[in-house]
Amino acid sequence: MKIFIIGGTGLLGSQAAEELIKRGHSVSSIALPPIPEGAKLPKEMKIHLGNYLEMTDDELLYHFENCEGFVFAAGVDERIERPPSIYQFFKKYNIDTVKRLLGLAKKAGVKHAVILGSYFSYFAKKNPEMELTKWHPYIRSRVEQENEAFKFANGDFNVAVLELPYIFGTQSGRKPVWTFLVENLLAMKRITFYPRGGTAMLTVRQVGEAIAGALEKNIGAKAYPLGYYNMEWKEMISIFNKHIGREKNKIITIPKFLYRISMRKIMRDQRENNIEGGLHMVKFADLQCTKLFIDKSLGCEFLGVKKDNIEEAIGQSAKMSVEIITNNKKVVEMKEE
Repeated sequence: MKIFIIGGTGLLGSQAAEELIKRGHSVSSIALPPIPEGAKLPKEMKIHLGNYLEMTDDELLYHFENCEGFVFAAGVDERIERPPSIYQFFKKYNIDTVKRLLGLAKKAGVKHAVILGSYFSYFAKKNPEMELTKWHPYIRSRVEQENEAFKFANGDFNVAVLELPYIFGTQSGRKPVWTFLVENLLAMKRITFYPRGGTAMLTVRQVGEAIAGALEKNIGAKAYPLGYYNMEWKEMISIFNKHIGREKNKIITIPKFLYRISMRKIMRDQRENNIEGGLHMVKFADLQCTKLFIDKSLGCEFLGVKKDNIEEAIGQSAKMSVEIITNNKKVVEMKEE
């Protein structure tokens, strides 16, 4: 199968390309420059450096030509902060772009599409009483992204959305998303405070397997909630502390109301700086302090995701974050298009 990836040099896109090529598929990609220094990219992948948002439909159709599969690995996540209205930003990059790209893919005769989404969509659908799409612009954009993507599916065009949880692993030259967490953990010298709750998680390699599995196996329109490992925050933080030199720290679980107090300060600072985040941080306490667990039978098993070393992947993320913080190492950071 010939497969086109948008975001093929990123942490997840490059892992998908490696897995797909290993399975005998051919892969081409559009990606934003620069390529992270030292990044391991499959030499067989054809890479076009550029911004797909600045390309005409005809230019994009050229890249879709003769492709059977398409992967969109270039959405934006909840860490973005922007002037109001932040929802319009997410709509532009997570919804409007997917509608355009899937329309072009279908026109070009692509048969299988995979969109990398968020496990927040799964919990929004599972727990409607929490009104997650009302309070969190980012989660709203991800749910609406799914709904719009599935409108393109028919007997000749299969669309899968992977509802991805926390992901661990590294790419040389790229700043891990966990650097902010590591900075906070390093600042706590003897006692580490963290809320109750927990999360589903995957390694980077497992995400690559899920993407390849969805391209090969998905029929019709389907969202796959993905989680292979489920871990309470206390256990996850203890692994981080082990790898950043805080293994002697005592971890104290704080109640939700104390967590909310710290989130109110974040939101107050946002208002003073006329910015919004993708999550309403005070309301987010209801999610953060819950066990956001996903059984692997809901998606991972069908897609062929195999066991991996999650503690090693967490450790790699932690150690690389420390190296960047302490050595001021030059790396590629998350981009806002």
